This record gives sequence, C-alpha cells and structure tokens, in this order.
Amino acid sequence: MSRARAVVALDGPAGAGKSTVARQVADALGYVLVDTGALYRGLALAAKERGVSWEDGPALGALAGALDLRFEATAGGPRLCLDGADREDAIRTLEMGDGASRVSRHPEVRDALLGLQRALGQDGGVVLEGRDIGTVVFPDAEVKVFLTASAEARAERRVKDLEARGQVAAFDEVLAGIVERDERDSSRAVAPLVPAPDAVHVDTTGMTLEQVVARVVEIARGAAAR
Repeated sequence: MSRARAVVALDGPAGAGKSTVARQVADALGYVLVDTGALYRGLALAAKERGVSWEDGPALGALAGALDLRFEATAGGPRLCLDGADREDAIRTLEMGDGASRVSRHPEVRDALLGLQRALGQDGGVVLEGRDIGTVVFPDAEVKVFLTASAEARAERRVKDLEARGQVAAFDEVLAGIVERDERDSSRAVAPLVPAPDAVHVDTTGMTLEQVVARVVEIARGAAAR
C-alpha cells in the first residue's frame, strides 16, 4: 500500500509507557494518535455496565459491533467517547485495564474491532499504539517499534500514573497484575503480544520519557528518509 505519510505502530506490554510516548511522538511528527487499547477498555466498560461477561466471546463481539466508539480531539489529547459520551476517565482504572486484557482474548472481539482500527489509520500520518499493531492490525506499517521495560519499572510508572489520577494503588498489587497480564497477553491464542519480526526494540527501563520519545521519533524519521 502506498501512503503519503507513514503508519507508526507502537506495541508493547502493559505499563511500558506506550500511551504517553505515542502522544508525544504524534505531536512531534504532526501525526494523529490512535489509542487502540482505549477501544478495548471502552468495550470492557460497556460490557460491565450492560451485564455482559468478559468471558463471553460471542456476546462481547456482538456488543463491540453495536457500540459507537470514537475519539474526540481535545487540548489535552484524544478522549474516548462511548455512544456519544466522554468515558475517558472511566476507562483509565486498573479494573478496566484488566478488563481490556480479558475481552481482547476473544476472536469475536478482535474481528469486530479490527476494521475500526484499520479505518482509523488507513491513510497514514498516524501513530497507533497497542499490542498487535505491527503484527495484525498494520503488518505493512512503515515504522514498527516494540517498547518494553522491566516489570518493576512498569509497575512503578503505573502506580504514579494512577496516583496522578487520584486513585490509590499498592505497588505489590500493581506488579502482580502486570506479571499476570503479561502472561495472559503473550499466551492468548488470538493476536498474542509478540514483537513483529521487523520491529525495533526499545527497552525503556532507566530511560526518561524525553529520551524514549526522542528515540522513537528518530526511528520514525529514519524510516521516512529511506
């Protein structure tokens, strides 16, 4: 596929800093940010509110196909709207993070949301972050980066992020959740969390946010120059 501007696929495990890095990379490149993880969080929230089990793949797939999921641009960045209502704050909890991991295991859910994700990025000039962007959603992406960090570093960042949102979180609990989610995401049968063969790996342990953003921007601009 020929695109005037690139698709930047930013993948990695929970707590690797993808959302923050993706936002700043998109700003630096003048690209649009698409947070695919927010779509799964939105589905998990909608399922909980409607009494649909996170283990019921067919029902979740049907629900995903019926929901109006979209992003609204704001000065603070894109916010997820669910059936016309801003639900950004409601999806940014530990519970919805766990829910996103659980609902994303089902092939019915992946199929229902795949078309939406591809439509959001098909024209290029986008940064998409998630867990299977470079392997499933956009295997032809011009730029593929796999962000990772130690589980301890990711847990520490997640605790700080939750505290900044006014939520109380114990480090040990967050760490255990990250380890469990890593195992679940990497071992699922459909679209497991694995780096694309041609992805550039960036271990963010010990790196500042500014350093990580600069490295990803460097990778993206280097790819565009080839």
